[in-house]
Amino acid sequence: MFKIIEFFKEQWHHRRLIWKLSIYNIKSQYANHYLGAFWNILQPLLQVMIYYVVFGLGLRGDKADVEGLPFIVYLITGLFPWLFIQQGINGASNSIQGQLSLVTKMKFPASILLSTSLLNALFNLMLVTSIVVVISLWNGYSEPIHYLGLLYFIFASTALLFGISLIMSSLVIIIRDMKNILQNIIRMFFFMTPIFWSLTEANEILQTMASLNPFAYLLMNYRYAMAFEEAPLYGGMSDHLYFWTLTLILVYIGVHIHYRFKNKLVDYL
Repeated sequence: MFKIIEFFKEQWHHRRLIWKLSIYNIKSQYANHYLGAFWNILQPLLQVMIYYVVFGLGLRGDKADVEGLPFIVYLITGLFPWLFIQQGINGASNSIQGQLSLVTKMKFPASILLSTSLLNALFNLMLVTSIVVVISLWNGYSEPIHYLGLLYFIFASTALLFGISLIMSSLVIIIRDMKNILQNIIRMFFFMTPIFWSLTEANEILQTMASLNPFAYLLMNYRYAMAFEEAPLYGGMSDHLYFWTLTLILVYIGVHIHYRFKNKLVDYL
């Protein structure tokens, strides 16, 4: 427990450095591109177009609505939070390995690189979420008060991503195969998460898998906040307890792995 408190103290103590590094990464990422930071919106929109053609027009055919929403709205309220989760895991898990020389030369904890990557992913999420908000308000899909559920999604997803990234950021250095394994696991969860398919229309096996999938829980909370008229939070008490129990276990394991290997990572390169 002490190490968990120490970890979050590090993040708070270096909050200004995290912010500066995040802004620098955003500016430098597309520094030599004509469209610049506009790619942060353009890339998700291009993916939406591809998935809409394949899954919306191709596989679904004349089944236009999904749970009372046009398929394109259902798709973006699933794909945008998934891209945040995917970017957060990939970026944070590889952040220490990608900046290991910087960590060894400068005196600051390597853990803040994870926070920097997650902050970059959050910035991209807020950009595309602004599109969802405009669509939702224009068509009256959700009550504006339900948008507060977005804050819960950000808090819950950040906690889960911290737990996963703390574990993977050390393992991808110690075990070289973990980077490829991580990519395949993320790809698997992409199809197991109700991004373009409906939980209510899925068979019992998919519903059971989704109930055990923490990403499905997060994604549905985003969708409930932004597009559905029901309560702003998805799931019952058992769903909340399962998610937070799993998240706290991952954070606990991740923090202990991080502090155990943080001073030895250079030796594994």
